[in-house]
Formats: sequence, structure tokens, C-alpha cells
Amino acid sequence: MTAQGDKLNRYGFVVEPCANKLEIKEAVEKMYGVKVEEINTMNYRGKTKTRFTKAGILSGRNVHRKKAIVTLAEGDKIDFYSNI
Repeated sequence: MTAQGDKLNRYGFVVEPCANKLEIKEAVEKMYGVKVEEINTMNYRGKTKTRFTKAGILSGRNVHRKKAIVTLAEGDKIDFYSNI
């Protein structure tokens, strides 16, 4: 995402699974004071994990995630490293 941020003015965020594109757009514009042109979202299902232990087979799952790729208007930037 760092390369896309420099070249294509795109930034990635991990968002709530129930958030839609309009809510993501409003939140990014409010938090960073930029103009959002486009949003692409991706849903990732949690992987199933299995372990073999003395107590038997334990199986579980990682959490589901939703990612958003936000394209900003030309001239706008988000500087994540300014607070470091």
C-alpha cells in the first residue's frame, strides 16, 4: 500500500465488516480532511485452524476482516508518519 500511496494516491484501511462505502467515505473525509474519489472494498473470511493436543483436536477460526482501498482526489495526501 505504500507504493500505491505514492504513485496512485491510494490508501488502505481495515474497517468494520458492517461498514458500507458511504460510511467509509464520510469517516475518511472527516478524520483526515481530504476528498475521496473512489472506494474499493474486500471481505476476507477468517481461516480455519486446527491443532492436535493431548486433550484432542482443537479447531477454531480467525476473525473475518474487511479492507477498504481509498482513492483520494488529486492533490490530497494522508501523512501517517507525521506523528512519529
